[in-house]
Amino acid sequence: MSGLIPQHFIDDLIARADIVEVLGRRIQLKKAGHEFKACCPFHGEKTPSFTVSPQKGFYHCFGCGAHGTALSFMMEHDHMTFVEAVEDLARMMGMDVPREESERPAQRYDSLFDLMRRVELFYQKCLRAHEPAKEYFKNRGIDGASAQRFGLGYAPAGWDKLLNEFGGTAAAKDELHAAGLVIKKDDGNFYDRFRDRVMYPIRDARGRCIGFGGRVMGNDEPKYLNSPETVLFHKGQELYGLYEARQALRQIDQLVVVEGYMDVIALARHGVNFAVATLGTATTDEHLNRLFRLTDNVLFCFDGDRAGRAAAWRALENSLPQLREGRQIRFVFLPDGQDPDSLVNAHGPKAFEEALAGGMALSDFLVDQLAQSVDMTTVDGRARLAELAKPLIAKIPEGIYRELLLERLAESVGLAASKLELMISNHKPARHAAIAKPRVRRANNSKGQPSIIRRAITLILNHPSAAANLEAERLEHVNRPGVEILRQLIETLQAEPNLSTAGLLERWRNKEDGRHLGKLAAIELPTMEDFDAEAELGQCLSQLETMGRKDRVERLIEKGTLGELGDSERAELRELQKRP
Repeated sequence: MSGLIPQHFIDDLIARADIVEVLGRRIQLKKAGHEFKACCPFHGEKTPSFTVSPQKGFYHCFGCGAHGTALSFMMEHDHMTFVEAVEDLARMMGMDVPREESERPAQRYDSLFDLMRRVELFYQKCLRAHEPAKEYFKNRGIDGASAQRFGLGYAPAGWDKLLNEFGGTAAAKDELHAAGLVIKKDDGNFYDRFRDRVMYPIRDARGRCIGFGGRVMGNDEPKYLNSPETVLFHKGQELYGLYEARQALRQIDQLVVVEGYMDVIALARHGVNFAVATLGTATTDEHLNRLFRLTDNVLFCFDGDRAGRAAAWRALENSLPQLREGRQIRFVFLPDGQDPDSLVNAHGPKAFEEALAGGMALSDFLVDQLAQSVDMTTVDGRARLAELAKPLIAKIPEGIYRELLLERLAESVGLAASKLELMISNHKPARHAAIAKPRVRRANNSKGQPSIIRRAITLILNHPSAAANLEAERLEHVNRPGVEILRQLIETLQAEPNLSTAGLLERWRNKEDGRHLGKLAAIELPTMEDFDAEAELGQCLSQLETMGRKDRVERLIEKGTLGELGDSERAELRELQKRP
């Protein structure tokens, strides 16, 4: 069934779920006071640092930083999609998953999925009856088990074989067209898109066929033909072989992106079950999001020729915004004339795994590629390399990875990392020094003050109900690190006062701030009888409100010294200065 799952149901599901029961079915938990502990399933360790809090409804690993709710654990540990995790958790609890009204699209998509499944079986039946196609796969080293696992088939020659099988009515023809299986002519008639080709079904995260790739067995053109974009199939989002990899591997330590269907199948036949392929397009942000949801180690494997290196460079450029602490991207270039299919068939899986082990780190590939376009023996050449690197480094999020890459680049160009950082960031002397200087002074004066915001956020995460009566408007003039996330938390709980700690964390699961919230939620607060979280939160907001008022006064005075203060702002300044 299609349609959006209502947010209120997700919140209720997380609040009701017994996280100890959910995780206890998958890992061995041991009671430790009010909490439970285990060896973290996401990184190797001998001493338990993985903590589960039934009161808060979330888990946190003090070793690797992994954290989340019952839903996110199922997604990470069992390699489920969000929808799959919701449906599975709901089944465990005997709940039906509601959907927001979207009946007509849901019925249409369900019928398209059913059509794709029937066509997939039709192509498989045609393969069994077509000796040249079977011989083609045998010559490529594909055995019966691999053909069955990947659902390989054959699209028969002729312009209307599929039409005759499934297009008996005008509505049926329209469905074939909507699924990308037939092409509409100018006169309104249709013909089969795939003809006399071996067929590779493309599956989504749930194993449903959403499209096909077809390859000619001779020298006709185009050699490869993929399904067009449809309501089911978006080539910029899907990865061939990802479903099969998730089925074969309980723990995915790494994923390697190769170039073709046969590369994925050949590697899987030799026991290398962690290969996927893009579908006739460069690696996109959505591809990378899907890869990094499953593993922190991604490799790109290309031919070592010019075309392979060009494809690798495109993958590098698209990967830069995804780089952050803990993630690793490497590039593997095979010898000329070799691809994963030929390499593994000729020399076995060990040869391929050795090639992966010798992969080049993204930072090394970036610097080496840029260095090839300049003369590194001259000062001008190294300066030119720094210029070329500017737009690339600018794509990388702030953090440790960016700092390490800057150090690697600085070493190559013979500059101090701090100086290169200044160049990369395009820092320019401020024209209005009088304006810039007070801002720096104000930041220095506030040193240590963000701890109040951190304390307030920690209190809210541990005691969400304590924030129900807070007023986010009191933070109007506060301009300190973390205040925006504090404001959002308060506003969320004002709108939904019954939201639990786990529910809050789930709202921020896909946001960068979610990682920091998980760490703060893991902090244990006092449990003494006279501890009043609501009162302490109120004190935090009073302090922040005072700080914000002082900041506002300071800003208005600055504007006044520059002659930029309006009448309303003068009145505001007088009013603020009267307050204690």
